[in-house]
Amino acid sequence: MSSETGADGRERGPEPERDEEAVSRFVERFAAEMTEAGMQRMASRVFAALLADDDGSMTSAELSEQLRISPAAVSGAINYLTQVSMVGRERDPGSRRDRYRLHNEIWYATFTSRDRVMTRWEHTLKEGAQTLGPDTPAGARLAETAEFFEFLQAELAGVMDRWRDRRKQLGLPERKS
Repeated sequence: MSSETGADGRERGPEPERDEEAVSRFVERFAAEMTEAGMQRMASRVFAALLADDDGSMTSAELSEQLRISPAAVSGAINYLTQVSMVGRERDPGSRRDRYRLHNEIWYATFTSRDRVMTRWEHTLKEGAQTLGPDTPAGARLAETAEFFEFLQAELAGVMDRWRDRRKQLGLPERKS
């Protein structure tokens, strides 16, 4: 085994041997956690497999083989993950095969897209509160929920700024979009 230079330009030592069975157990455990939190089961498994891959990218055939699922199951999971901006699709150079890749700063991008959803919900909830009447129990409940989303978004913006500062403190490489 020889040392290589990684995508971040840093010299890396020899790649350690991976225990594929342990990797598979991690993928299934993390996928189960995401499923319990509300994500679709196959999407959770595909996402966890991509997260555990050194390059953060795999083809449909690689995902099918690793997860022992059909190409149709991979396709459905990728469609969902693409829709929620967690995974991107790109072509392998000189090939007709798609490669599925985690977005850079995946968690930042995921929470940012959720922020847009919360903004839409907030506006709809405020309209609903006005429609139902702010003095009715239902109108008051909708208004409080809208206020919660507004508060959460303000806090989330600060958290994301602090995360960027923390990345710098940790000396993590800058991510390109």
